[in-house]
Amino acid sequence: MAQAQVQPCRYKTGKTLGAGSYSVVKECVHIDTGRYYAAKVINKRLMAGREHMVRNEIAVLKRVSMGHQNILTLVDYFETMNNLYLVTDLALGGELFDRICRKGSYYESDAADLIRATLSAVAYLHDHGIVHRDLKPENLLFRTPEDNADLLIADFGLSRIMDEEQFHVLTTTCGTPGYMAPEIFKKSGHGKPVDVWAIGVITYFLLCGYTPFDRDSNLEEMQAILVADYSFTPLEYWRGVSLTARQFIKRCLTIDPTKRMTAHEALSHEWIAGPDSGRGGEDLLPIVKKNFNARRTLHKAIDTVRAINQLRAGGMGMMDGALATNPDRVKPKDEDVDMQDVPGPEVVVDPRGNAKGQTMAQIEEQQRRTQQTIAGLWQKKGQGQAT
Repeated sequence: MAQAQVQPCRYKTGKTLGAGSYSVVKECVHIDTGRYYAAKVINKRLMAGREHMVRNEIAVLKRVSMGHQNILTLVDYFETMNNLYLVTDLALGGELFDRICRKGSYYESDAADLIRATLSAVAYLHDHGIVHRDLKPENLLFRTPEDNADLLIADFGLSRIMDEEQFHVLTTTCGTPGYMAPEIFKKSGHGKPVDVWAIGVITYFLLCGYTPFDRDSNLEEMQAILVADYSFTPLEYWRGVSLTARQFIKRCLTIDPTKRMTAHEALSHEWIAGPDSGRGGEDLLPIVKKNFNARRTLHKAIDTVRAINQLRAGGMGMMDGALATNPDRVKPKDEDVDMQDVPGPEVVVDPRGNAKGQTMAQIEEQQRRTQQTIAGLWQKKGQGQAT
């Protein structure tokens, strides 16, 4: 049998942008064009037995990433001996809530604009038979630091193509607990409505700085979700939020998925499609930041206490990297891809219009603007209204 032709790889990886349990996300540059992208580097050894998850993510992105400006574009994918690589847009604008916290002011209309963009992408996914299943603020990224930058839905690792599922129903329990719909916990079968539930949770969070089912433990959180135990309290945090916004959230957080709004119905809701005059005019940024920071501090303290108790109970081995017999297993192998011995066909960059990559000059300019934003030197025209 003839040996596979060896082709040089066309990418070189750079700094690490993020990390997960079995993958890292790295900045990468296409050697021929000098364009920058993000490469999700997935360790094959850590993913052993779960390779189908990566294949599924690729299949989902191939189906939808070309057609909508608010969906992260898959540019390329390939594998080496140790890793799988997914090359996507380089989203330099940061996560959704980080962007909000850097603003000089933030109004209900801003939240509605963000949810409208997200819903538009979700409706597109649903129209193409895709359910995301892990919508949350951390998976909503901005393409660039500019105020008018596209908001991108990212991380399709838990997504599914519904027309490949028997009876169009999913039964696996997955997602991030605070954003999961009741039917996921009930294991009675779920589908596209779970994304609309998550949109409701995100909307609530964007308007007050905490999630509707925030509890001290995942069990208590699940119990609250199953009966939709939430409220728009304390009142001082919701006084500046319109009744229309609250009605929108209620329509999303309907326990019965058959009575929940669809993504298209949500796009037609008055809070999304109506005039700004129907929304609250109060600057929400001080309250949102205050609540977010307070709960982040609280949960860090709770996590610390749990970790200490686990150590005292002799559960040190359950913590990533703690006295591990094989410490290298706790993070993916870091491997540059500028090697000259990658087997397989030549890698070709997908010339899609909404994934043109970035030049170094563009990246440096965007980073400069980001730093100015953080310093309070580059804020939108509502700057004088901040308190």
